[in-house]
Amino acid sequence: MILEISLHMNNKYTNLLAFDSENVWHPYTSMTDPLPTYLVDSANGVTINLASGENLTDGMSSWWAVIHGYNHPKLNKALIEQAKKVSHVMFGGLTHEPAIKLAQTLLEITPSSLSKVFFSDSGSVAVEVAIKMSLQYWHSKSSINGNKLTKTKLLTVKSGYHGDTFAAMAVCDPINGMHQLFESNLTQHYFAPEPKIAFGEQWNEDEMLELTAMFKLYHNELAAFIIEPIVQGAGGMRIYHPNYLLSCQALCKKYNVLFIVDEIATGFGRTGELFACDWNNITPDILCLGKALTGGYMTLAATLCSKDVADVISTGEANCFMHGPTFMANPLACAVANASLDLLLERNSGEYVNKTQKYTSNIWKNTTSYFNVKTIESYLQKKMVLLSKHKRVNDIRILGAIGIVESKQKVNMAIIQKRFVELGVWIRPFGQLIYIMPPFISTPADINKLINAIRTVLDEDSCFIN
Repeated sequence: MILEISLHMNNKYTNLLAFDSENVWHPYTSMTDPLPTYLVDSANGVTINLASGENLTDGMSSWWAVIHGYNHPKLNKALIEQAKKVSHVMFGGLTHEPAIKLAQTLLEITPSSLSKVFFSDSGSVAVEVAIKMSLQYWHSKSSINGNKLTKTKLLTVKSGYHGDTFAAMAVCDPINGMHQLFESNLTQHYFAPEPKIAFGEQWNEDEMLELTAMFKLYHNELAAFIIEPIVQGAGGMRIYHPNYLLSCQALCKKYNVLFIVDEIATGFGRTGELFACDWNNITPDILCLGKALTGGYMTLAATLCSKDVADVISTGEANCFMHGPTFMANPLACAVANASLDLLLERNSGEYVNKTQKYTSNIWKNTTSYFNVKTIESYLQKKMVLLSKHKRVNDIRILGAIGIVESKQKVNMAIIQKRFVELGVWIRPFGQLIYIMPPFISTPADINKLINAIRTVLDEDSCFIN
């Protein structure tokens, strides 16, 4: 009887995977020659349980999002309790407590320059919203003042990544990014060289010469400058000096250009500060949040802006901001986000940190999550840096709960992914980058397992492309 059940389950999983391979289109893969996929049965804590029986220690937080681990009882409870009330209601003309509470908390913990919150569906859409805000802001200013509209372009830096939708693609790296195929269809913006001085290196103001020259040359055309703070994500996993960000802010103020900070990947503690802006007390005009906002449970994003941005848009020709996602401020997502932020701002005692002061790093640095992130960072500094001596390694980069191994060769994705599964970990490399951003609840033993798996594959020629 047990054997019959086992055979039935194996056939079921085989059939599911066969259908998946034939019909389900996964991200960044081919339908004619798809990369292998692994069927997940369940997940708990930092462990992803495959239907085939393997239990994998998660090193990715499901693309930066699952910061509290999987199947968290407090997040589960928030989801269930909200579902009993209302799972979704349109946000046009209606509002609800989960959205209001979430907006209140976000404004309490983000930079003081921000006072308005616009909810959307995903990080990429949050960037679309930010870009539309900046463009409509200058359109409104021109119509109010009776001036000709000239500020229609954006400036950003190379090696950046801001999402896969069209406006977001247009400000991703134009050469080494993932979207060269669509170049002729995208709005053409301006790109400065990426930051060169790494986090922890000696700062030199010469770093800003080329960017400053571009601001000086193009500022009359520039609606906004957009950048990922401190850590450039999928564009190359580069970690740059905080002073670069501070200088960007100064240039935006000097040349009357809106400053957009994309914290979708870095927000909510990933870099060691609550927000990467906190490394130098940056106060943007527009801020994009997503990914970890709901602890990875639901898709939700937010674009925050200053009163000035909101007022100018609202008094212009349209008298409103021209955007409205169907699932904007979904109550389920907002309820889980509130629970996630409560966890993020929780002390060891289980009590919540007093959020009476707006935008203070002490809020974050009195929390259990901050302690956990710093513990992960300390262990990465102790153990992962040892991989820098490996003949295949070009560079090691670490900040907060982020660890990056840049190899001298590109990975063979299908083979290296299979080997990681065999080694009992879930790590998803790309290009020459083998990186981890584990859940904040990961222990030193979990991190050690991830690092040992990376060490193992570095020794295997088949995992890399010559």
